Amino acid sequence: MKKKIRCAIYTRKSSEEGLDQDFNSLDAQREACAAYITSQKAEGWVLMPELYDDGGVSGGTLARPALQRLLSNLDAGRVDQIVVYKIDRLSRSLADFAKIVDRLNEADASFVSVTQSFNTATSMGRLTLNMLLSFVQFEREVTAERIKDKIAASKRKGMWMGGLVPLGYDPDGRTLTININEAKTIRKLYDLYLAHGTVQAVKVQADRLGLRSKRRTTPSGEERGNNLLERGQIHHVLTNPIYAGRIRHRKQIYEGLHSAIIEPSKWENVQQKLAANSGKSRGHKHTAHPSPLAGKLFDETGDRLTPSHTSKNGKRLRYYISRRLVTDKSRKHPEAWRLPAPQLEQAIASAGYEHFGEQSMLPNLIQDLKTNEVAHLNKKLESLVCMFFSGKTVRCWSDLIERINIAPGRLTIMLDANVVAKHLVLPIERLLPDALTINQPFQIRRKGVETKIILGNAPPEIDQTLVRNIVKAMEWFEAIKSGETFTQISTRAGTSKRRIQDVIDLAFLAPDIIEKAANGTLPLHFTSDYLIKTGIPVDWNMQRKMLRDPATTNVRI
Repeated sequence: MKKKIRCAIYTRKSSEEGLDQDFNSLDAQREACAAYITSQKAEGWVLMPELYDDGGVSGGTLARPALQRLLSNLDAGRVDQIVVYKIDRLSRSLADFAKIVDRLNEADASFVSVTQSFNTATSMGRLTLNMLLSFVQFEREVTAERIKDKIAASKRKGMWMGGLVPLGYDPDGRTLTININEAKTIRKLYDLYLAHGTVQAVKVQADRLGLRSKRRTTPSGEERGNNLLERGQIHHVLTNPIYAGRIRHRKQIYEGLHSAIIEPSKWENVQQKLAANSGKSRGHKHTAHPSPLAGKLFDETGDRLTPSHTSKNGKRLRYYISRRLVTDKSRKHPEAWRLPAPQLEQAIASAGYEHFGEQSMLPNLIQDLKTNEVAHLNKKLESLVCMFFSGKTVRCWSDLIERINIAPGRLTIMLDANVVAKHLVLPIERLLPDALTINQPFQIRRKGVETKIILGNAPPEIDQTLVRNIVKAMEWFEAIKSGETFTQISTRAGTSKRRIQDVIDLAFLAPDIIEKAANGTLPLHFTSDYLIKTGIPVDWNMQRKMLRDPATTNVRI
């Protein structure tokens, strides 16, 4: 009697297009696989009734609801054979497929492709499979390169290649047509800039005139936009060559097929004035919002932290960010730093105040300290503490700082020996080097959009945002298992499909990590944003390594 081989059919489709039809691509895949299993009835193959369908999910990741259920049943010994229509339905990544094959081997199971004959139980079958997967991955990468080349070639011809339609235009195939009403806003913004000379002044006048952003309708029918223009939006309008009838692709600008709203000569004039004002702003030493630690901050990779800012509700928010976030925008850098400037400056001031305020500071700082010098130098030291570390005027004490190194959980502040010696009216040779370096542990804690830098070791605090997102992810995962699509869930939840696809990965966190999240004992970097940006490994041990490995536990914002 033949041994019964329990067969599970797995189907997948990358997009949700057509899934609402009575007979869709998933049904076609399942029908072909079921027919193949029936043909192997004499070999003991039996079709399992449970459905494993991933509709609208990319094959570039293993974090797929139906696939995870299938792999869990495989690990539990309830599946002997996985049957797919084509191998790329199971995975498009050679690395991911190798993981699946390992799990198949551990479960003493195998996998079959209906359109490609493979037996993963043999070494020759695995070799053939790996070769084919290499070509699948190669084809995928070549296709991506061809798409990029096609976009570049189309833009060189002046075509508009999609994306958010800019204010002032309406889409018209591979070009744009002028929206007469919105074009009036664009022309007014350019006239205002030429009249007033600064983006901030344009913002004030634009608010007074009630100039608004483009009204947009989302695929779900939600109305967005039509708000008063933000400063950043105005700057984007003033610098966008599309309004001069041109198309930008990376650093190149080409003549477009669409009509210009702004005369090219007028656009060039505005660019020159913007560049001149930008240079003036950078060269001014007494700006309203200085970043006095610029050039003195470095992260653990040696990358300099550079000043940056954003505006929200009319308020300017300053940051110090790793320079690679500015110079290499083509790549994501989840490990890079983005620290709120006022909190960082206050933390440094507090660390310096505490360091110089120690009773033993004077003998630790000055060698060959004489008794008759103590009273005089104590007053000088107190004056230095008040002057440099009052926390009120950063510019006053920033000269004292020679360099600051920021590593995960630790500030290392190196003081400028020349400045200290000058203030104490002592030869620099009398200062002890060890006392000129301050090592201060710190933590970063986020509550909503607010960020705090906390010196020392703070008590546990539950990340409510992460906990809420884990609960949502589990709820959405259960909805997917019950047959809902991402589109249906996004409509019901009132959020975007992309957001749901990002957050749902949190449902695959290891149970002990979820428990740590609930009791507030996770590392502070382990936030929802961090996990979504860096990606969540399917393997629980890899997730735990993210908690332990210093290379992946950097506190980031």
